[in-house]
Amino acid sequence: MAMTSSRPYMIRALYEWIVDNGCTPYILVDAQGQGVEVPQQHVNKDGQIVLNINPTAVKDLFIGLEQINFNARFGGIPTDLVIPCGSVLGIYARENGQGMVFEHEPNPEPPKPDSEPKKDAQKRPNLKVVK
Repeated sequence: MAMTSSRPYMIRALYEWIVDNGCTPYILVDAQGQGVEVPQQHVNKDGQIVLNINPTAVKDLFIGLEQINFNARFGGIPTDLVIPCGSVLGIYARENGQGMVFEHEPNPEPPKPDSEPKKDAQKRPNLKVVK
């Protein structure tokens, strides 16, 4: 059975661990990945960008199963960022470098629709009122 990527769960867990330990969480992002929306003028020659996602540095941080969204200031200009989880190459603490680097993850293919419904899906629950 195919499982979803563990990357978003690891990012969220490491983010909480880094913040709980009083450190500053940074993420390394492949800025050339599909769906990545970051200020391109801050991308390095390798096509990557390092972003400070400390709660005091960003606004409206949301680490979801598909992507990370937040608002940050670049040169004093508020900017909305969108980073698909597959484009996060690593997350680490600025102060000591502890964290995790991720392997390249190919873009997931959308699930193929089943040609016939599953037997479990055809069964409906049968509820009775008990007095």
